[in-house]
Amino acid sequence: MSDERKAASAFRFLRKTIFHPQWLALRVEPDVQAAIGALADGNVLDVGCSDQRIKAHLPKCVAYTGLDYYSTATDWYGTRPDVFADAHHLPFGGDQFQSALLLDVLEHLEAPQRCLEEIFRVLKPGGRFFLKVPCLYPIHDAPRDFTRWTKFGLQSITRQAGFECETAVGHGHPLETSVLLLNIALAKTTLNFARRWNPLALAGVILPLFFALANLFARLVSVLSDDEPMMPFGYLLVLNKPVAANVKSA
Repeated sequence: MSDERKAASAFRFLRKTIFHPQWLALRVEPDVQAAIGALADGNVLDVGCSDQRIKAHLPKCVAYTGLDYYSTATDWYGTRPDVFADAHHLPFGGDQFQSALLLDVLEHLEAPQRCLEEIFRVLKPGGRFFLKVPCLYPIHDAPRDFTRWTKFGLQSITRQAGFECETAVGHGHPLETSVLLLNIALAKTTLNFARRWNPLALAGVILPLFFALANLFARLVSVLSDDEPMMPFGYLLVLNKPVAANVKSA
């Protein structure tokens, strides 16, 4: 298990509370899930599906297919997707899915443009593609963590793959992103102290209280402040495959 997964496990029981170091990021998950659930329909392909948690938020009428890389599913997550495959080479014919999801996966791919082109290929004309990625966020799942993008970079690479951008939403006021990174750094440092039996690890006893105060302060200030897109910790893009994408001249 990687160090960041150990750190996450250490605070897992606090996951839904303000005492969790990543609460500021975790709190937006219900909004992301609701947005995807409201728009996804038809045959849905979830590339890099992990534990398939998004499935519970999709309409009951959709036909869901979860796809993940074999070693990722078995070695990292201990999960079993519907299909084992490589995101760079999707084992489907063209125009098969009405909706496609790529949630916190693109940064882990060595050839992200190839994956985007594959999703474009298997998506039906008029279909929607939901892309979620981190922006200002620590290295995770090393060594398979390769890239970070701004909104403008994401719009550029998805446009090159053929997509049209419907919406692009950044998550995180600059203060929220700053506190999130500080919390993660403190949690990781304390874990390192504990691994070396360093007495400073005892600071971990009061860390949840610090996280709660820092989280509340950052959230309150962000609510009272103007929107500022300078330092998001992540993005959600909703993209479309143009209806005329596969129309061939007679």
